[in-house]
Amino acid sequence: MKITDIKTMLLSRWHEPENQWFTNTFRTVRADCPIIVVTTDEGLEGIGEACAYGGLAHIRSWVEWLKPSFIGRDPRDLSIVLSPNGRTRMYDCAVGGIDCALWDLRGKIEGKRVADMLKADSLKKVRLYASSGCRYDWSDRPEQLIEETLGYLADGYTACKVRIGTYWDWDGVTVDRFNGLMRDLAQEINGRMELMVDGNQRLTEEQALPIAKELDRLGFTWFEEPIPMADVDGYARLNAAVDMPITGGEQFTTLEQFRPYLEKHAYGIVQPDAGWCGITEALKIAEAAYRYGIDLCPHSWHNGLMAIENAHLVAALPNPRVLEVCMIQGPLQWDIFAEKPPIADGWLELPDKPGLGVALGENLESRFPYVEGHYAITVER
Repeated sequence: MKITDIKTMLLSRWHEPENQWFTNTFRTVRADCPIIVVTTDEGLEGIGEACAYGGLAHIRSWVEWLKPSFIGRDPRDLSIVLSPNGRTRMYDCAVGGIDCALWDLRGKIEGKRVADMLKADSLKKVRLYASSGCRYDWSDRPEQLIEETLGYLADGYTACKVRIGTYWDWDGVTVDRFNGLMRDLAQEINGRMELMVDGNQRLTEEQALPIAKELDRLGFTWFEEPIPMADVDGYARLNAAVDMPITGGEQFTTLEQFRPYLEKHAYGIVQPDAGWCGITEALKIAEAAYRYGIDLCPHSWHNGLMAIENAHLVAALPNPRVLEVCMIQGPLQWDIFAEKPPIADGWLELPDKPGLGVALGENLESRFPYVEGHYAITVER
């Protein structure tokens, strides 16, 4: 069997005005999805979603540039696997998407689920956490965050991650005010679901420390990327200051990048994304992290195919915990599939089919025509 082609489908969908979401100074006005398709001379295809943060057109350009090195090669040959370089975001996203598509293809060839190829006794379903907290505005009803989280609890989710809201300087938001909102959130949830906070690297260490201590006291499950990702020593100090894990690494794509964070115990949980670094590299990162007693809970923010890729990864981990699922991506997220994978009571059931176990729907490029440019706009006040 030989690879005959690799192509990239670029899909977009505008959010309705009422469904646009916002955080910091950015308002997200549409959803994007790059899907990489690897075709063989025997009619089999493998599919993978690359992380859209790379920029869709740039991802497609890198896939086209890399394609000649794959044409004519056997997809089962692991020597054709490319490694992300940790420097060029668009390249890494393309490599990650190709890697996931190759795993899907290998599973179809072998007649096995990807998770089973990664680990013999892999899980049949994985627990999801609802990921959002991007719809509340500090100047207009910040308690919307609590109402939204209660909605996910009512839908059966057992965990939820929230964020720190619109740009704090606009409304004079302080650490004390944010901690107050988290206390109110924890009181309303009252232990009925796990809670996490994502700082999106927006805080200083001086701000992050009292927040981390309060979240720890309140029983939050983790505090994600509170400070700029390059500050490994700052992360190490924060992680040592609380029992709750300080987590991060969604933008890191190589084991080399994670090494100092593992050696200094700067992360309590690592969070690479299979759609950004590939399943192959994510497994290497997981294996290294477990040597330090550190779990892996992947970043998985965009569409359904990326969730499925990361679900197979989670299902094969030594200590599988939870999988992120974006709650505000809109119809593009799941309508890319011919049949949506079953989600019930906050669990995603992995399809009992070879490869990733999912098939694309028809006419995707006409249903979700590609839109150039960035998916978010900057807001000024």
